[in-house]
Amino acid sequence: MRESKNSLRAAALAQRGLLSKAESLSRSRSIQAQVLQFPLYLMRRSVAVYSPIQNEVETGDIRDHALLTGKRVFYPRCTADNDLELVEIRSVNELGLGRFGILEPTGDRRLSRQGQEELVVFVPGVAFDVRGNRLGRGKGWYDRLIEKSGRATFVALAYDFQIVDAVPAEDWDQRVHYLITERRIIDCGSMPAQSSQVS
Repeated sequence: MRESKNSLRAAALAQRGLLSKAESLSRSRSIQAQVLQFPLYLMRRSVAVYSPIQNEVETGDIRDHALLTGKRVFYPRCTADNDLELVEIRSVNELGLGRFGILEPTGDRRLSRQGQEELVVFVPGVAFDVRGNRLGRGKGWYDRLIEKSGRATFVALAYDFQIVDAVPAEDWDQRVHYLITERRIIDCGSMPAQSSQVS
């Protein structure tokens, strides 16, 4: 299982790495435009986005729209014990470089448990399948975040080529609820029950 994950991760990262900056930005704009028309995003009062690295789908348009329309905006921050917590920002000035060189929130307004119900969380990833299985960087950060934020809705942002037939998944791997690419919005819960999950 680990070997198949690692080979898929390497191939997917290599393909994403081939995107020019201009193409990455162009595709990201299309994906974010889909998000800004997505009813679930429009209905929710709170949104969490990530700071993209290494050609991940950009999220700045989503952040700016959310701030402009009065939504609460959260970003992940890495804790001392290598977990992720969601912290609110009220402007881009409340972001600074974290210990991994990724922009993180600098404030202390952490997401409350009650706030999870109204929250849609946009997550990055390396590869996905239409049933919501997600392959990340292998550290399990977002798997743990999804597990402990069970009442939030998780939406993966991906280039269409990142959608593969099946992502190998183990018991602790967490699925996302929706996938949004430059071409489509996929409701993973409506997909056939066939699964690559193994026990």
